[in-house]
Amino acid sequence: MNEMDYKAVYEQEHLKNADLAARIAELEAKNEELEWKLGRIKNNPLWKLTGPLRKGMHWVIRQKDRLANCGGIKGVIKKIFYKKHEHSAMSQFGTESFPDEAQRKVEAETVFPRMVKISILVPLWNTPVEFLREMIESVMNQTYRNWELCLADGSDGEHDYVGKVCREYQEAAEGRIIYQKLEKNEGIAGNTNRCLTLATGEYIGLFDHDDVLHPSVLYEYVKAINEQEADYLYCDETTFKGTDINKMLTMHFKPDYAPDNLRANNYICHFSVFSRELLDGTELFRPQFDGSQDHDMILRLTDNAKKIVHIPGLMYYWRSHAGSVASGIQAKPYAIQAAKGAVAEHLRKHGFDHFQIQSTRAFETIFRIRYEIKGNPKVSIVIANKDHREDLERCITSIREKSTYDNYEIIVVENNSESKEIKEYYTKLLGYDYEEAVAGTEGKNPVLVSDDGSLKIVVFEGDFNYSAVNNLGVSISTGEYILLLNNDIQIITVNWIEELLMYAQREDVGAVGAKLYYGDKSIQNAGVVIGLGAHRTAGHSHYKQHRQNLGYMGRLCYAQNVSAVTGACLLVKKSLFEQVGGLEESFAISLNDVDFCLKLRKMGLLNVFTPFAEAFHFESVSRGLDDRGEKAQRYNEESARFREKWKAELAAGDPYYNPNFSLDRSDFALRIKE
Repeated sequence: MNEMDYKAVYEQEHLKNADLAARIAELEAKNEELEWKLGRIKNNPLWKLTGPLRKGMHWVIRQKDRLANCGGIKGVIKKIFYKKHEHSAMSQFGTESFPDEAQRKVEAETVFPRMVKISILVPLWNTPVEFLREMIESVMNQTYRNWELCLADGSDGEHDYVGKVCREYQEAAEGRIIYQKLEKNEGIAGNTNRCLTLATGEYIGLFDHDDVLHPSVLYEYVKAINEQEADYLYCDETTFKGTDINKMLTMHFKPDYAPDNLRANNYICHFSVFSRELLDGTELFRPQFDGSQDHDMILRLTDNAKKIVHIPGLMYYWRSHAGSVASGIQAKPYAIQAAKGAVAEHLRKHGFDHFQIQSTRAFETIFRIRYEIKGNPKVSIVIANKDHREDLERCITSIREKSTYDNYEIIVVENNSESKEIKEYYTKLLGYDYEEAVAGTEGKNPVLVSDDGSLKIVVFEGDFNYSAVNNLGVSISTGEYILLLNNDIQIITVNWIEELLMYAQREDVGAVGAKLYYGDKSIQNAGVVIGLGAHRTAGHSHYKQHRQNLGYMGRLCYAQNVSAVTGACLLVKKSLFEQVGGLEESFAISLNDVDFCLKLRKMGLLNVFTPFAEAFHFESVSRGLDDRGEKAQRYNEESARFREKWKAELAAGDPYYNPNFSLDRSDFALRIKE
């Protein structure tokens, strides 16, 4: 067997091992979910009683859980009070957000340098008459007037009223409505493509036959085209029931363009408007992806776009009724396979091989994507430590016992420990006496290597500075990747390194972070939002939510782009770490990880949070909380420095956190506007 054959066999075995590790992790996660569900049943002493009693007990448990999650009676009162304000915030949307006569006049009379024509494409098929009229009128009521509505009608003979209604509106639309009756229904993809042949606009908009547009949406889009040279635009959307758009079911406030989010979940969805040039002679909708033709189209066109702009406002009203996708994916089960196919083709186009796409517990078309890990690169796990033997031992033991990835080294950066217990543990880790070894070394920052070579202890001399301590650890590392890890971490997911590494290997990715929990399995970190919190610096999203929570619009169920991830568990290429100058040592205690991630983002790289690498984080047991006295003053000083350094970014807002959300809460509650 020659060298090439050995290499091929190795790669095949490596892939098998990676798949096995992923399967183990998946089964462990499923087991955890089932245990959680079973626990709720077993803890109910009235289970064997009659149905009404059982329901009553479940009600009591739910109220108890709600009470605990709200922070007791005070929390409930606060939540009730907030709900009243939130209801007021919600009332800002729907028809309340429509322009009054004065605003309509301003928007209608605005003359932009580019008064682009937008061709709105609507495939018709047996559309209920009241829905059809509302749809057409929502276009005719646009404050921006340079539009045309292209209607391709595939309705059957029993619904010939569709054509009559369309021709009725044609007469009142001054030639801006173009209608064509198709000889046969060609499905969503085919009918929409026929609409495109009727269009003469520079920009194309995609609109469903039973939905409603906000009167100002085209005005806002054309404004963005002129001010930002946008060539692909989308907005926030809401589902509603019946004929009243104010009866909103789900309000979807979206992030700005986020490629990893889009691969896992077609969050852009409606209302897409784009430069016709992005099509570049290709089909708009491809029939092989019927049912998920919009996801396929969005992936292709955003790849081609130079400037993607998100308008953060509820501008699209998606009607939920029997037969519509808005009412549930069950209405169109073929859409699931079509969506997987669209994502798979997109990934292959970007050079990915041997990936896996799986539906998640959030929704059938919200995906977990597993990328192939190239080679077997070495990972250097850097852990800062002072005393706290129990925490460090739990951390290192969990790494060694849980990790399926084996090419790693552990670097403990020792900083002024005093306890006898920790020095005894260092001796155990090294395989020889720690204190004697340190005493026998010369020079600054001595490095001790364990007998088996898998672990190093480097001594940091000086006052604690999280950034400086970790920078020292990185400086003696030999790995291609750096994994910053707090000493109060305990690993849960067996393939945690693989889950982080599959993203960190990508050329477009900077830092990758894990999903961390408190000991009670509530969420400590699920990605960092800049500007969040009382100091308006940064905060953790989904904070204190239960581990089984799906997250806002399923966000806790798929890997996604974030502005920053916590340094408590952060993986990055060593070359990138060095390129940005490591952790900024002027942020000695806090915000150094966020600052680091923003430096990566400034280089044009994506930061990724994945919920599939999980660990416990017994936060701040090593140094305590920065909430009083000297520590509070230190945190305030570093917060002020952070706000000054990243002033422009904070003013612009976190691109992955919609400005309609409150910066005072981490649960995606609506911002209450004055």
